[in-house]
Amino acid sequence: MNILVTGGAGFIASHIVDALIEAGHRVYVIDNLSTGSREQLNEQASYYEVDILDERIAEIFDETKPEIVIHHAAQIDVQTSIQKPMFDAKINILGTIALLEQCRNHSVRKMIYASSAAVYGTPEYLGVDERHPLRPLSFYGISKHTPEHYIEAFSHLYGLDYTILRYANVYGIRQDPKGEGGVVSIFVDKLLRSEQPIIFGDGEQTRDFIYVKDIVSANMAALEKGSRGLFNVSCNEQTSVKELLQLMSELCGTTFAPEYRAPRAGDIVHSRLDNTAAAQLLNWEPRYSLRDGLKETCDYYRKLY
Repeated sequence: MNILVTGGAGFIASHIVDALIEAGHRVYVIDNLSTGSREQLNEQASYYEVDILDERIAEIFDETKPEIVIHHAAQIDVQTSIQKPMFDAKINILGTIALLEQCRNHSVRKMIYASSAAVYGTPEYLGVDERHPLRPLSFYGISKHTPEHYIEAFSHLYGLDYTILRYANVYGIRQDPKGEGGVVSIFVDKLLRSEQPIIFGDGEQTRDFIYVKDIVSANMAALEKGSRGLFNVSCNEQTSVKELLQLMSELCGTTFAPEYRAPRAGDIVHSRLDNTAAAQLLNWEPRYSLRDGLKETCDYYRKLY
């Protein structure tokens, strides 16, 4: 198939591009390199350095004739969304609408959209399933949720198929600790540089961490399954930030007492996403335990430091 991947030079989507090419698909990547990296681009993918809001997008759709669009290009940082809500909305909401219009105009069969656990806000219960109320605490959560409605409306009005994947806290190789990296990449960087890790809050807050390779397999499953569906992609497990740091210190062979700072605005206390729907309808489940995923990540980065 011809598959267009937005944000394909970034952390998660570059892994998806690799898997698509390995599976024999023709892959086209759109990325403006604002957070992505040329070094992460698969040489076998056709690459367009362009913003998703650029008018040249129409020409790219004309040229590539994608059957499926996998949409990962986004502003992904909660704190940036709070500081720059207009910037956040422009990329995440208007950018998605621009892509949807091209999907309609060029008879794209399906969009696979990367959404986020941030759409739920403070959980009313754990594990959070797809029927949980949506009360995002940050502009990022709003800007990731709003495109879900546009995607559903484009599907209803124009017949575009879709699968929406709401990711838990993704970690793994290629995540940038210097930019908008998650806590795992930041901890790896601090530990391997013998610098003191920082914990915002008391460290008892919990997250549902999922390895990037499991995210990849969910996207691959969505190529043919999950029609007009919305799915949590998670491990369905809670791990505190303190426990995470302790495990990573063990795997990295280092020990450091963290520096504690005040909690950050827009951060929830506890999170765990129920992944039952993905197991049933995508025939997907995570293959990596937290220890296994962290070990692979730490081993990779230890060779670079």
